[in-house]
Amino acid sequence: MKKILYTLALAVTLWSCKTGSSSGAAKSNVVEVNINLVDVKDDKVLVTVTPPQIKTDEVIYSIPKTVPGTYSTDNYGKYSDSFQAFDAKGNALTVKRIDDNSWSISNAKTLKKVTYLVGDTFDTEKGTGFGNDDVFSPAGTNINAGINFMVNTHGFVGYFQDKLEVPYKVTITHPETLWGATSMTDEDASKTSDVFTTSRYAILVENPIMYSKPDYTTFNVNGMDILIAVYSPTGKFTAESITPEMKTMMTAQKNFLGKVNATKKYTVLVYLSSMAKDDAHGFGALEHPTATTVVLPESMPKEKLVETMKDVVSHEFFHIVTPLTIHSKEIQYFDYNAPKMSEHLWMYEGVTEYFANLFQINQGLINETEFYTRIADKIEQSKALNDTMSFTVMSKNVLEQPYKDQYLNVYQKGALIGMCIDIIIREKSNGERGILDLMHKLASEYGIEKPFNDEELFAKITQLTYPEVGEFLNKYVAGTTPIPYDFYLAKVGVGKASEKVPGSIFIKGQTPYIGVDKTTKVISVRSDVDLNVFFTNLNLKPGDAIVSVNDKAYNLDNIYDLITESENWKENDPITFKIKRAGAEQTIKGTVKVPFEEKETFKVIDPSKEKLKNAWLKG
Repeated sequence: MKKILYTLALAVTLWSCKTGSSSGAAKSNVVEVNINLVDVKDDKVLVTVTPPQIKTDEVIYSIPKTVPGTYSTDNYGKYSDSFQAFDAKGNALTVKRIDDNSWSISNAKTLKKVTYLVGDTFDTEKGTGFGNDDVFSPAGTNINAGINFMVNTHGFVGYFQDKLEVPYKVTITHPETLWGATSMTDEDASKTSDVFTTSRYAILVENPIMYSKPDYTTFNVNGMDILIAVYSPTGKFTAESITPEMKTMMTAQKNFLGKVNATKKYTVLVYLSSMAKDDAHGFGALEHPTATTVVLPESMPKEKLVETMKDVVSHEFFHIVTPLTIHSKEIQYFDYNAPKMSEHLWMYEGVTEYFANLFQINQGLINETEFYTRIADKIEQSKALNDTMSFTVMSKNVLEQPYKDQYLNVYQKGALIGMCIDIIIREKSNGERGILDLMHKLASEYGIEKPFNDEELFAKITQLTYPEVGEFLNKYVAGTTPIPYDFYLAKVGVGKASEKVPGSIFIKGQTPYIGVDKTTKVISVRSDVDLNVFFTNLNLKPGDAIVSVNDKAYNLDNIYDLITESENWKENDPITFKIKRAGAEQTIKGTVKVPFEEKETFKVIDPSKEKLKNAWLKG
């Protein structure tokens, strides 16, 4: 999973149906499911489930509390209601709701059908998906009748107790105008019905489907068929418009990975949010073995969208290595409603994020300066979190406080852990091997169907590499000692430097310069912060209410448009603000002055280490 801190600080500061056939399911020991996307009522869809043979007097049907890759408690079952169970004659059986996610069905030996209504999660989101209980949008669901359905299957389909290994047959009836993008194969030739079969529940959960007006491209990269499908509410973006950059990136990823990946088909589902109150606000992506779901705001400029897509899709794609290929028993035998978390998020998310940056310098998509800037940013952001918390303890307890609040460090310190291990292996092997070689070896040692024991991984990594790697893992990953990054970067001849970079117009770090009155929705200049040069140059003052910018009106409803559009403003561009000051409206005309910030970065300071540095970045 990759969450995007999209204007995070600003957001925090501001505020009768078709059922399908049920014949033969019990005899064939298959769970048959029908999801009706045609007869949508009150923004809910009907799900009908025909069980396999039940041999107990009582059975529990559950929808997941947590799904792999999210590291959060989301209670997908709470979005379902009107749960009913029936016998062969249509008589209702006694049902008791146990908790948000589970229902107990009595007289279960006679059970022939279960029905319930599912509402979507996008409607319930309050903000960015951070700092609240929102379901992370790429793991969520959308029901927009006749227009778009984001079918993350774990939000619609559950499982019967002790029946996780039973095959599933899922029939989805949908409007003829909508097409379902997925890595699964539709076994029905009908234009209004799709049939998907999986060998067990876990495989169904890992296969999202997005229904919308067909907008997709396909291409092949080194033997892998890629499908990119886009939903853009206003049509601002199309799959074709972003495919060239995605093809370049995914070709580079395949070249970087080498023999690790044998996936034959990979699907990228891109949902672009309108940013309306009832639309998605949690931006980023969620990985699956053969797919990635991406949610981003449609208001992003093309250049920014493509840049963000590169980062989030590459991150999710590298999850093919870990945890999808290399993982612990906690992941292999995942318990959707009483999950036990692995202690190795440093590898699952951290090494994945490191690869998502390393491959770009390795394959020539970015230069050394950009790579060092990214490393410096991760160091800065990691130090804003708890730098002395054991990473393994945090990972094991990530669903609980205070560890839950430290999850974002998997993308920062987690990636830096991967970098340090990479450098150690490069140094000890005279540049011949790195952390990718270690992942190749772990993939050969374990693999998709062979998990490792959590407590044995460090010893195995040490065995496959060097004692120094084991010492690093025990001291800095399991231990509480902050990592001396300068020490490890010096091994490849890299040291601290500083540079001036353009900052954001409306936010510095985690501090925004504007706020919003939730009652009136008015945006105003904050009075409790020192304003940057953009504001002072235009003589904007604390308390000024922003009515419009360049003749476009802004308030709470479209504040994200203001933020994203400001990213395109260039030095000395003409700009016009309409404001209210002391109740009187006035117009301010001037030019854009971009605030520049002094930022710490890195550069080569020891040319004698050039060979090892090149092996690290280009090997």
